[in-house]
Amino acid sequence: MKINKYIDHTYLKAFGTEDVIKKLCLEAKEYNFKSVCVNPYYIELAKELLKGSDTLVCTVIGFPLGQNTLETKIYETLDAIKKGADEIDMVINIAALLDKKYDYVLNEIKNIKEACGDKTLKVIIETCYLTDEEIKIATELVIKAKADFVKTSTGFGIEGAKVKNVCIMKEISKDIISIKAAGGINSYNDAIEMIKAGANRIGTSHGVEIVKGEKE
Repeated sequence: MKINKYIDHTYLKAFGTEDVIKKLCLEAKEYNFKSVCVNPYYIELAKELLKGSDTLVCTVIGFPLGQNTLETKIYETLDAIKKGADEIDMVINIAALLDKKYDYVLNEIKNIKEACGDKTLKVIIETCYLTDEEIKIATELVIKAKADFVKTSTGFGIEGAKVKNVCIMKEISKDIISIKAAGGINSYNDAIEMIKAGANRIGTSHGVEIVKGEKE
C-alpha cells in the first residue's frame, strides 16, 4: 500500500506562518502526498510551491463552523478555484442538519458542488456532534447532492475521526462516494485502522510520521 497517496497533508491553524506552509509543501513534494490542505489565504503560495509536482492543493470552505451563509460559501468556493484550488473541503451547516432542515443542507451541498465544476468536493459533516442516525442521514444527503467525498471532521470539534463513524459512513456510501477521515489521526496504525474501516483519504498534520511508520 502506498499510504502517501491517501494523505492530505494538512495545516489549518490560525498561527500558520508562511514558513510553516512552505515546510508543509516541501514535505508534500518529498513524500508525494495526494494533497496539501491549507486555509484559503495560502492557496496561491501552495500552488506556486507545488508547481511541477503531482500534489494537489486543497482548501476549506465555511471552516470550521459551517455557519456561513450559502451565498458566502459559494463565493468562497469560486474564489478558491480561481486562485488555484484543486479540491474543496466544505463544512455543512451543522445546526441546519440538527434542526432537521434536510432540504437546506442538500441544497447547500448541491450549490457548492455546482460551483466546484470539475473540482473535487469533500463534505465535512463533523461527526462528533451527530448521532449514528444523523451520520447516516448526512451521508445520504452528500450522496444525493452528488459530492465526491463525505468527510468526518474539521479537526476543530470536540473529537476527530472515529473508526465506528467511518464504518457507518461506509455502510451508507456503498462506494458511491469516497470517505475522508480527519482529526486525531497521528500514526501509521491510526491511518491503517481508518483505511480498513473504509476511508479513501486521510486528513492529517502527521503525514510524515505516518509514512515513516509504514516504512518501519
